[in-house]
Amino acid sequence: MIDKKFIGKKLPPFHAKAEAGQLRFFAKATAETNPVYFDEAAARDAGHPALPLPPTFLFSLEFEQPDKSWRDEMGIQVARILHGEQSFTYHRLAYAGDTLSFESHVADIYDKKGGALSFVVRETRVTNQNREHVADLRSVLVHRNG
Repeated sequence: MIDKKFIGKKLPPFHAKAEAGQLRFFAKATAETNPVYFDEAAARDAGHPALPLPPTFLFSLEFEQPDKSWRDEMGIQVARILHGEQSFTYHRLAYAGDTLSFESHVADIYDKKGGALSFVVRETRVTNQNREHVADLRSVLVHRNG
C-alpha cells in the first residue's frame, strides 16, 4: 500500500512549452476537426492569437514531467499502475508558444479491495508565462499492491 504520509507532498514543479506541431498532432490523434486547432489563419479569424491548446492536451504536457523520482520515493512501481481518472477545470485558454508551469501535490491517497489497490490523487495548478491561472488538473493513479 502507498503510505498516506505522502498526502500533501509537493511534487517537483516544471515548465513545458506548447509547440504548434505537438498541438496539431494531438488534435489529429484525437479526431478533432475544428480548423482552429490546425490552421493559424482559422485560429486568428476565430479571435485567437495563435493555435489554442486542444481540450485535454494539458494532460500530455503534464505526462512529460522530467522528474519522476517522487514515484520511487512513494513506492509506486510503473509496471503496477493504471490511469484511473482525469479532470480539468479551465480558467483561460493557452496557446501555441506559451510556456506553461505545472505545480502539483498529492491531494489524497486511499485504498480499496482490502488494500489490494491504492489510489493516489494528484492535483496540479497550471499557469502561463504571465503567471495567469490557466487550469487545474486532477488525476487519479491506481497502483496494484502486492
